[in-house]
Amino acid sequence: MIKKILIANRGEIAVRIVRACSEMRIKSVAIYSDADRHALHVKKADEAYNIGSDPVIGYLNAHNIVNLAVAAGCDALHPGYGFLSENPVLAEICAKRGIIFIGPSAKVIQQMGDKIEARKAMIEAGIPVIPGSEHNLESVDEARELANKIGYPVMLKATNGGGGRGIRRCNSEAELIPNYDRVVSEASKAFGKPEVFLEKCVVNPKHIEVQVIGDSFGHAVHLFERDCSIQRRNQKLIEIAPSPQLTEAQRRYIGDLAVGAAKAVGYENAGTVEFLLDGENQFYFMEMNTRLQVEHTITENITGIDIVQEQIRVASGLPLQYKQEDIHYRGFAMEFRINAEDPKNGFLPSFGRITRYYAPGGPGVRTDAAMYSGYVIPPYYDSMCAKLTVWNLTWEGVVERGRRALDDMVVYGVKTTIPYYQEILRHPDFRRGQFDTSFVETHPELTNYVVRPPKDMLAAAISAAIAAHLGL
Repeated sequence: MIKKILIANRGEIAVRIVRACSEMRIKSVAIYSDADRHALHVKKADEAYNIGSDPVIGYLNAHNIVNLAVAAGCDALHPGYGFLSENPVLAEICAKRGIIFIGPSAKVIQQMGDKIEARKAMIEAGIPVIPGSEHNLESVDEARELANKIGYPVMLKATNGGGGRGIRRCNSEAELIPNYDRVVSEASKAFGKPEVFLEKCVVNPKHIEVQVIGDSFGHAVHLFERDCSIQRRNQKLIEIAPSPQLTEAQRRYIGDLAVGAAKAVGYENAGTVEFLLDGENQFYFMEMNTRLQVEHTITENITGIDIVQEQIRVASGLPLQYKQEDIHYRGFAMEFRINAEDPKNGFLPSFGRITRYYAPGGPGVRTDAAMYSGYVIPPYYDSMCAKLTVWNLTWEGVVERGRRALDDMVVYGVKTTIPYYQEILRHPDFRRGQFDTSFVETHPELTNYVVRPPKDMLAAAISAAIAAHLGL
């Protein structure tokens, strides 16, 4: 069994992995930049090492991180999500230095990270894919020819992209021509390769993904699906498990597809197979994320399976603890990405000091946070500072529990997306479980909320007024 893990990440996911290590009696090692010296993951881990003054470069230097893992006496490395989590070079270096990489092999990361190679693998496995490129586009003229063949609208995508970056929708040739150069530029800057491909745009689909886990003995299972349709500019905001929009037959079908996709590429460890569901109830493979997902918490809530601990077990060479028939789901779970952003001001990032923070509690409420009272959210990283996850036996119950938990969650000092999510939960379409990826775009009025003073602030103001009136 693994004895000591270096966590090659930061923020709430690093804290999450530290907690899994603690329960398994495994030593945890954190890394941090100067900007993160007061971060929660640094305080929680058994050991912590500075990786430099630059806020980002240290987290992206695979050689230095693995050298540090060796020097610290670690026998494994967990990449979390983001940064180097889907970089095959990190997995290769770990293998060469005798460090267990808690994730799939470098070969699989490379194959599934290349969207063209992933499409080819899925086609060979009989998994339905969106009509589009069979190879990387070589010119805008080739893009125009293919777009005219499959019909507009189309999506231009970075072949090695992810996280909602390097994607542009083109409704006509007039939009395709300038967007081609933009996506090539974005692909070069964000992913180091100017490779681009084209797909038919599935208009207003439902975004459904399936959590899978495979071991080194050829076994693979799914942990049911998550509905990620509530998103803005390809960035997920609210995730739900299981989807309230699928029938049981659809649930079984997409679960089988995801396991078939994992087995087709010899997948080991935790991963996510993402699909789009169109208006004709046709599922299309979109991509496979070869890492732990932000939204893994809702899957853990409905299945009772600790995905991070299972990752560590599989990486240790142990077989999966569960067969597919042993895995069941119960109730509904919903995750809110609490971002330090101002929805009323175009979702502008709102970095700064958390003057006070109150986490929600009660039955069926879980908070994964990187913040605390007095913590300064640095401006160098993603704006997500916490994840709020709620669970209830029924769809109606989980919506109400989400509303109550968001009311309980109070963050002073920065703007957050909390009041925006409260508006979403009030919308009748959402409450009926009827939404797709166009929901946020087609409901701009949801940002016109009135900011209500937190209950404790109101109570404090009343107390102060009474005290002043009495001359106390």
